[in-house]
Amino acid sequence: MKWYYVENGQQAGPVDDAQLADLWQQGRLTADTLVWREGLAEWQPYRAVSPVESSGSGEAVPVPPATLRPVPAEEAVCIECGRVFNKSDMIPHGNVHICAGCKPVFMQKVAEGAQLNTGELRYAGFGIRFAAKFLDGLILGVLFLAPMMVVMFSRGVQQQPGEVDLFMIFFQLGFYGVNLAYTVFFLGRYGATPGKMICKLKVVKADGEPVSYLRALGRYFSELVSGMVCYIGYLMVLFDKEQRRALHDHMCSTRVVYK
Repeated sequence: MKWYYVENGQQAGPVDDAQLADLWQQGRLTADTLVWREGLAEWQPYRAVSPVESSGSGEAVPVPPATLRPVPAEEAVCIECGRVFNKSDMIPHGNVHICAGCKPVFMQKVAEGAQLNTGELRYAGFGIRFAAKFLDGLILGVLFLAPMMVVMFSRGVQQQPGEVDLFMIFFQLGFYGVNLAYTVFFLGRYGATPGKMICKLKVVKADGEPVSYLRALGRYFSELVSGMVCYIGYLMVLFDKEQRRALHDHMCSTRVVYK
């Protein structure tokens, strides 16, 4: 079972039952921390889905999620304060509810365009993805292209007509190798390249789970296909109104979402 939780105002996860219990033991979860899994209508405080009990030593311990108690259908958790109220006393917003006391604060956030923790994946559009790709290009340029250009100019060797420049061949192969290692390492380890991190984006699977190194490798080669024929594969993001997928996202079943 995969769980998501709110940490520092941001959605985190997914984690399994054991990892969720470990987060409690580490103090990263409290009884009021909002959590969610597939099957729950909305976010719930941790105490609602895994009630905190007292051990023999007087220390609070969580009940394993396997013993979840059902949340009454007529009640809901306020997305702002985390307390449980009757739905008739709350206002709905998408798949979340807000209590009367938190309504002014919540509506102010909506008016200001602040990010709301609704538990849904927020798919990144073409503009922000282009910015992340541009930043990655700049980073790779500093790390690889700039030093190589210095080496090329320092050689000062004139290529003769019909002569194969082995240096340029190795240069191009080296660039593709560095780009591959850069992309696969950061996607497999952190779920985002540095450019995406700066733009607060990440690459996930269709269910929101992190991508593996193998999927990151497949996505890299699929992205080469997206770049063929005038970058049409990238432009597909503009026409996928629901999940903003490029051709390589379709090929590898990935999504680019906001953190």
